[in-house]
Order: sequence, then structure tokens, then C-alpha cells
Amino acid sequence: MHPLLKLVIQRLALGLLLLLVVSAVIFLGVEALPGDTAQAILGQSATPQALANLREQMGLNDPPLTRYFDWLGGVLTGDLGKSLTNGADIAQAIGQRLGNTLFLAACAAVISVPLALILGLIAARYAGKWPDKVISAITLTTISLPEFVAAYFVIYLLTQVIPLFQPVAMVFPGMSFGAKLHAVALPVIVLVMVVLAHMMRMTRAAILNVMQSAYIETAELKGVRPMQIIWRHAFPNAIAPIVSVVVLNLAYLVVGVVVVEVVFGYNALGQFLVDHVTKRDLPVVQAVGLVFAGVYIMLNILADVIAIFANPRLRHPK
Repeated sequence: MHPLLKLVIQRLALGLLLLLVVSAVIFLGVEALPGDTAQAILGQSATPQALANLREQMGLNDPPLTRYFDWLGGVLTGDLGKSLTNGADIAQAIGQRLGNTLFLAACAAVISVPLALILGLIAARYAGKWPDKVISAITLTTISLPEFVAAYFVIYLLTQVIPLFQPVAMVFPGMSFGAKLHAVALPVIVLVMVVLAHMMRMTRAAILNVMQSAYIETAELKGVRPMQIIWRHAFPNAIAPIVSVVVLNLAYLVVGVVVVEVVFGYNALGQFLVDHVTKRDLPVVQAVGLVFAGVYIMLNILADVIAIFANPRLRHPK
């Protein structure tokens, strides 16, 4: 077997094993949540007999191991079960909300990735000088702010001081693309602030590391312009770590937006998860947690595979 193909298969196998472990952790974590699901559904005035009947009907009296394997078997066949609170099909509900989450993440990525690369190139070109210091100070300030603080600051600035947007980001089927973009503008701004610094700093560090190579010195001695050296010689050879950190931040944009979605009332997967945690709707919480874990693991594997293809030392391990 080709070493490159073997490495890719190993990454995929490790990802599947990790997802299985994560599924068990999610199940145990949900089981440990305080409260009684039957009580949450029927209310405080429910009789003990009604509670006992509902627990039996929902299978809550079965041993945890039995319920875990029943749930896992359903997941493997594409059946995520029914919501305990309203009986809705979980897979269909997640599909609707996941589309909104991916739309938000894509909008943030389209802005943050090119901007981070451009700022990283400029910071590397003027390393140690005032453009580098200004860019670093601004990006590090934004990443130091907790998400909810950044979100409330953006809401105050762009809905009260400069009333350009509404504080609640809601999208609905049938909305035009432009209307959706306007609706998600505020959460997109916050997400860009959160992920920009990490990608910019990695771009800067990777390029500066390559700039110490002998062939860069040769290009400088030949009189090649500094920005041309960075763009044509340093950047292509620094692409592996840059792509890896970009993909990891894309994973964060999908699975780490719960706080942002809740603050802006955005009807997507993070808000869906929080709503059903409060209701102690265990099947929904387990399913959403598994979807988030699957997306994060998949994108991490993608980052590993890209790094393998981009790095000759990984393509030809000894």
C-alpha cells in the first residue's frame, strides 16, 4: 500500500474510533444531567403513576448500557429518534437548523480567511515595525474578549449608536439571499473578530519561519522585492501550517457558535441545543452533540490530510 494512502486511512480509522468514544462520553454526560425528563414533560403536578408510566413508555427504566446501544444502533442506521418534548423527528429538525449554522459559518469564513491571510502577509512584511504592531494589537485585543462581551459590544455599537441592524438575527425559509446576509451581519462580525487573530498570527509566524531559509536570502541578494519574495517564495512553502489552522478555525465556526447564536437569538443548531438542554430532552441533546463532534472530528481529519499532501516529509515518512 502506498504510504500516503496508508496515512490517510489511519487518520480516518482514528477519527471513527474517536467518534465512537465521543458518543459514549456524550451519552454519559447527558445521563448525568440533573432533573427528571418525565417530570419536565408532565410538569410538577403530575402524579407518581403518570410519571412511572411515561418513564416506562420512553424506555427510561432500561439499563443505561441497553439504552446506549439502542441509541447507537439507531444512529448507525440514520435514525436519531424522536424528540421527547414534541415527538418531532430529530434528524429532520437538525437538518433544518444545521443549514442555518453552516450558512452563518460560511459567511464568517468568506470574510475572515482572506482577511487573516492578507493581514498576516502584511504583518510578516513589516515584522517589528508599526504596521505589524498595530495589526497584532488589534487582533489580539479582539481575541481576548469573551464572545458574549464582543457580541454585546457589537449590538450596542451597530444597533444603538449606529442603528444599521436589528439585534436579533432570524432567518426564515423564503428569505432572499440579501435579506439573510443583512440578518446575520452582527453574528458574522463577532465570529470574524473571534477567529481572525489566530489565523493571522499563524500566517505571520509560518512566513517568518520560511523567511529564514537560504533560498530566501538568495532571492534577496538578487534584488527581488520583499513583497514578491513573501508572495511567490515564502507563502507557498508556508501553506501547510496555514491551511491546518484555517481548517481548525472553520471547525470552530461550525461547532463553537453556541454562545453567539444564543446572544443573537439565531435559529440554528446551537440555539436548538440550548433550548432542549433546558427541557432535558435527552435524545435531542445527544444527537446535536454527536453532530457537532462529527463535524469537528471530520474537519480535523481534513486538516491532517491537507498537511500530509502539502508536506513532503509527511508524504514520505521514514
